[in-house]
Amino acid sequence: RAGFGKIVFVVRRDIEAEFRQTVSRKYEDHIEVCYVHQELDMVPAGFSVPEDRSKPWGTAHATMLAATAIDEPFSVINADDFYGRLPFEIIARHLGGLADRPGEADRVESYANVGYVLRDTLSDHGSVVRGVCQCDPGGMLQGIVETTGIERDGDGARVTDDDGNVRGISGDEIVSMNFWGFTSSVFAHFEDRFARFLEQRGDDITAEFFLPTVVNDLILDGLAEVQILRGGGSWFGVTYPDDAPIVRRNIQRLVDQGEYPSPLWAEMMRMPRGRD
Repeated sequence: RAGFGKIVFVVRRDIEAEFRQTVSRKYEDHIEVCYVHQELDMVPAGFSVPEDRSKPWGTAHATMLAATAIDEPFSVINADDFYGRLPFEIIARHLGGLADRPGEADRVESYANVGYVLRDTLSDHGSVVRGVCQCDPGGMLQGIVETTGIERDGDGARVTDDDGNVRGISGDEIVSMNFWGFTSSVFAHFEDRFARFLEQRGDDITAEFFLPTVVNDLILDGLAEVQILRGGGSWFGVTYPDDAPIVRRNIQRLVDQGEYPSPLWAEMMRMPRGRD
């Protein structure tokens, strides 16, 4: 409905069969579906994986590997978040206006991120970690500050740091929930930055190559600009077990309001595959 024509799932090789059966087979009759494997040993020549490492390399590494299946403007989302319908429409329109110009690493490229109002992303059952966006007056991203210990506090929020100090914040802050829009030019940047990451932190078995960190570096180095897109509405996610019933109720409310058909795939079955 929003305009996307392909889904690329990044999964471990050993769970692909189960993933197809339980999740992705629902999509395969309606849209082009591709699979990309993320494994620890997928590192550039000359690098090795620490013997004791079991943690994946992170979200930027997963996105980088999707280069084998993508040569057009694309969006990246977390697979376990519910972003709602509007953000897909907003970022699809934005991506439609971007020129995909791979091949020149020193060009300033235009990317995007769907921003959410902090209070709309908080849990009632404990603290969360959010990437708080720093923007200029025109809505261009200047940086993302990964902030831990954020809790709801009335109509606002409060932050508790590692030393136990508490400070209040408004709740109006714009945060990134990892809903990105890129052109394929970003893959070359990711490959370059991943090699640097491995040189600096490859021996750290807990270090991860995170999307927001890489994008921050590209902005600071003058290689990219990122427009924060607003108007995405509410985000739903299960951070704590007690969040699950709330998410179910929220999704049911959207169905009751007609935002989604019930059953979900009934309307999709009537839509021709590949419709923009």
